[in-house]
Amino acid sequence: MDAREQPPPIRVGTSPDGSVTYLVAVPPEALPPVGKRDLELAWHTARRAALGQRWGVVRGFRFNRPDGTHTDLALADPDAACWVAAIDGAVGIGTSHGMSLCLRLLALIELLAHAAWARPLFKLDRGGADLHPALLRTAATIPLTREARFDEVGFRSRLDRYVAGFALPAPTETRPRLGA
Repeated sequence: MDAREQPPPIRVGTSPDGSVTYLVAVPPEALPPVGKRDLELAWHTARRAALGQRWGVVRGFRFNRPDGTHTDLALADPDAACWVAAIDGAVGIGTSHGMSLCLRLLALIELLAHAAWARPLFKLDRGGADLHPALLRTAATIPLTREARFDEVGFRSRLDRYVAGFALPAPTETRPRLGA
């Protein structure tokens, strides 16, 4: 098939109820890296939308793999829907870059919400967020997982390379070890 005849990497459909579905020709882990500054601007765009209470619609995603399998993702949470709508309005998530930017923002928010080890690298208050540049650089460049998240161990490993003079505690093994 000629490259000009290939289907677009992302097809977008809207349901009568207003929900939006994205059919993505590649899996989340194949989406491209984005710029650190793009991710920082996306963070601020999403924050402004949340402060303005500009809520979005439910969005569903199907990421197809070459082997015929797929990953489905549904964003019905009002906050996530707001953030996605903000990014879609600002850069469009109907492109690989926009989709990657959006998913990386959501994955970073999820990581910061539960990763106690990352707390020294960001400050959230009523005035906004102060994120260490290494957090943004790592989130912008590390591949997403099959589930459109960040692998926490891989994230910390990459982050260690960017944060000079900052020692993160070693991850603890949470799974039982075989043969022990």
